[in-house]
Amino acid sequence: MRTALVIGAGLIGTSAALALSARGVDVRLSDHDESTARTAAALGAGSLYEAAADAPAPFDLVIVAVPPAHVPAALSDAMARGLGRGYLDVASVKGGPRRDLESLGGDLARYIGTHPMAGRERSGPLAASADLFDGRPWILTPTPGTDTEVLNLALELVALCGAVPVVMDADAHDRAVALVSHTPQLVSSMVAARLQHAEDSTVRLCGQGILDVTRIAGSEPAMWMDILAANPGPVADVLADIAADLGATVESLRALQSADEEKRRGGAEGVADILRRGNAGRARVPGKHGTAPKAYEVVAVLIGDQPGELARLFADAGAAGVNIEDVRIEHSAGQQAGLAQLFVEPRSAPVLSAALRDRAWSLRP
Repeated sequence: MRTALVIGAGLIGTSAALALSARGVDVRLSDHDESTARTAAALGAGSLYEAAADAPAPFDLVIVAVPPAHVPAALSDAMARGLGRGYLDVASVKGGPRRDLESLGGDLARYIGTHPMAGRERSGPLAASADLFDGRPWILTPTPGTDTEVLNLALELVALCGAVPVVMDADAHDRAVALVSHTPQLVSSMVAARLQHAEDSTVRLCGQGILDVTRIAGSEPAMWMDILAANPGPVADVLADIAADLGATVESLRALQSADEEKRRGGAEGVADILRRGNAGRARVPGKHGTAPKAYEVVAVLIGDQPGELARLFADAGAAGVNIEDVRIEHSAGQQAGLAQLFVEPRSAPVLSAALRDRAWSLRP
């Protein structure tokens, strides 16, 4: 791939453009808001697309990175103008846009739907990064009619962005992301919404659990409305299953309040069942680098909230020859301190604990 046109200079489009430009691809940028495209260009993602200057030679690949509802029209327009040898989109919904493109008379042989499984809570070109896709799955949804050259261009794009290609049927993809991406966003937002009118004294008690559950509730509502409006059926199906579990759990909790011992036993079993099923489902979530999940030991270290403390802690762990697999920080309420939880291989935990104590770190059970 020597040339590419990116239509839509938001987070995903600009990140792909940055990755391609860094690997020598001549990238042009287009956006309905020219200032957005100019921002992306200023970041090094490419140069602005100018129809007169860039015609008539088609680009090797046209990448459409606009909201799902606008994908079919953007693709159809680009095809009608003969802008590329191959066309793809990066929207998070695949079945509907492809059917709409077909109804608009688009050339499905020259098109492949794709979806990089990467993102951030922030949107726009300023949130973009060339390494956004490193090691992340990038879904490809070819059909029997997809031209081999277009599929190869898509595979080349994925490789240049450092992602891992995964081939799926478009409708199967939409059901999958409804479960693992779209529904979690709504559930997170629903839990966070309970906090909107909660007493200040209650909100001050928020700890790591509520932070974990509501992290993605800070995402941009307009962006998620575009996504959910394009995939409402599969998301509603998952939410219906959750609603059934929720209703049963409410009944079980009410039963725990009963004076009847048999009802209390039934209620306890109902709550325990959902907790056990949650454990089983969580155990299936891939671990580091997409491998099978591992059980890590946690070494909890008290750190001060001042510049350089975390770097010093990591440096001391490195000096002990211990690799930190993951890290989580809990900030103490009303204190300039926090608890750094270092996740390490079980065999490394005693080594790290001893080394950190020798360097005067305060460890917690």
